[in-house]
This record gives sequence, C-alpha cells and structure tokens, in this order.
Amino acid sequence: MIHEQKKEYRKLVKMMKDKHSLESYFKESEEICQTIEQLPAFINASTVMAYWSIKGEVFTHNFINKWSCQKRIVLPSVDGDKMKLKLFEGDGNLIPGDLYAIPEPDGPEFDNYDSIDIILVPGIAFDGNNNRMGRGKAYYDRFLLDLSAVKIGICFRFQLFDDIPVDENDMRMDMIVTNNFRKL
Repeated sequence: MIHEQKKEYRKLVKMMKDKHSLESYFKESEEICQTIEQLPAFINASTVMAYWSIKGEVFTHNFINKWSCQKRIVLPSVDGDKMKLKLFEGDGNLIPGDLYAIPEPDGPEFDNYDSIDIILVPGIAFDGNNNRMGRGKAYYDRFLLDLSAVKIGICFRFQLFDDIPVDENDMRMDMIVTNNFRKL
C-alpha cells in the first residue's frame, strides 16, 4: 500500500518538475541556498555534507563551489548499495559515479562522520512533519541512520506536502528548507 502511494507521489512530483521553468529552477535554487547560508547551524558548521545536484534537484553546484573554500564539504559516493563520502576538492576533481553517473569526488573515502555538522539532503517529497521520501533505493535512509549531524531536507515548494506516505525505514529530517519557506 505505502509502496503504491509513494509511486504516485513520485509520478506527481515528476510532472511538476517537468513544468518547472529553467528560469524558476535556478532562481528558486538560489533562494533556497541563501536561506541555508543564513541558518545558525550552517554559519557555525565546519564540515557540511552536501550533494552534487542532478536534473530536477535543488541546484547546489554554485553553493558548493562558493563554500568549499571556507568549509570542508563532503559529497556522497555510491559503491554498490552503500553510500560513502568523499572530500570535495573542486569540480575539476569530479568523476561519474556508479549510480546514474552522478558526479562524485575522485579520491579517498572520508570517514570522520562525527565531524559532520550539517547534512543537506535531497528528496522527491517532504511533509509538514519533516518526513522525507527519496527515490526508493534508501541510500540516504541507511546512511543517515547513525549520524548525529543536523539533517536539512532541501526541496522546491511544490515538493512540500502536508503529509506523505512513510514507513519505519524513512529518515525524518531536523528541518526542511524550500523557497520562501523554512519548516523547523
């Protein structure tokens, strides 16, 4: 039942993403990143786990490049069914990853998870209870399970619903940031 409900939400969000103009995509992504930059958790963070965005996700490339000179930025790297982290050392050091060829840093694994202050988490949909629904592979859910860092779900406003279907494996965020809205 929940699996089918999630499938419907993924289909709905895909339709909305397809209608999202390129101009709005970049403008709203910039608004979201500016909101993150003003959060005390981000201001005080030394190490930030982010993600190198792909089509349809909040655009993070400029944000990562901007802050990588002042903060340690780590990005996901997928190895089989496990997510690992690698230190971001410039976009010239990115290689196609195993999963959907999403760019990821080339280099050794970053394993000092306790030093991560905040984690920026993409998703397909979020809700008013800080629940997150991903793409269905549970990479983030499994990875975030034992991390104590502040988990910030980031999405466009149309990806935020009153309530989404979740199960016991779905990780709840500490905060959701979207354009013109922040849910604590």
